[in-house]
Amino acid sequence: MTHSSFHIRRHDVLEQDLEGAEFNALDEAYEEGCNAVTEILAGMLLADDVVDGSCFEITTEDGIVVREVPFKSVIRFT
Repeated sequence: MTHSSFHIRRHDVLEQDLEGAEFNALDEAYEEGCNAVTEILAGMLLADDVVDGSCFEITTEDGIVVREVPFKSVIRFT
């Protein structure tokens, strides 16, 4: 099991995930990140927030960014 954190980057601002979660693999963490983004996007769209540029930074316990989940990547356009 690996510990991953999901920091939210909105342009130059980083909101740190101080708790994180345990996953068997990076792919599981990525999938969880995508699911969480859809929930966050719903709130952002209702609040008329700008989505472009926001992303999750999935990091290891040591703070190394191992994957990014751009918020706009989970939106289907066609």
